[in-house]
Amino acid sequence: MSDQFGSIGTELIERIKHNAGMVIAIGVVLLIAGILAVGAPLAAGLSVAIVVGALLLVGGIAQLVFAFQAGSFGEGLLTFILGVATVVAGGIVIAQPGVGLATLTLFLAAYFIIEGIFEAIWAFQIKPVSGWGWSLFSGIVSLLLGVMIWAQFPLSGAWAVGVLVGIKLIFSGWTLIILGGTARSRAKEMAGPA
Repeated sequence: MSDQFGSIGTELIERIKHNAGMVIAIGVVLLIAGILAVGAPLAAGLSVAIVVGALLLVGGIAQLVFAFQAGSFGEGLLTFILGVATVVAGGIVIAQPGVGLATLTLFLAAYFIIEGIFEAIWAFQIKPVSGWGWSLFSGIVSLLLGVMIWAQFPLSGAWAVGVLVGIKLIFSGWTLIILGGTARSRAKEMAGPA
């Protein structure tokens, strides 16, 4: 019976090692993509705009299909109108990704401003709790970032979305590399001396 457990343990350890390698590889790809996005923020931002446009197009088509399946045209009229508007918006963003990028930049600036205000308010609400200052700091940074993006518009449209997506990819890639490395070393520890 102990031989069964031994083989199961060895098999499990090998699977962890194999998957850890895949996690590390995905992390490296994300890290490289993030570095490229930060290095070429306009290209990264336009790519994000095109993806958003494609998602709007698919979502709009799904709404149109639902509108036609809703039974009577009267009940599905609002869904039909929203579907047409979503398809048109997606088509415009795909055809003119610069317009989509500008719109995304303004939404991003507004998001950071609103998030910063609410995060600062929340920090003062939890003030006696340890770490409230970090929440306040985060809120101030978000607010300043949003104001900076808004104040530099339309110039910020060339860098804001691409740089922020790049930074996110870098952090995600680095996190996966660390997690994969940790899983691999734990699996080696579990396997014992070779």
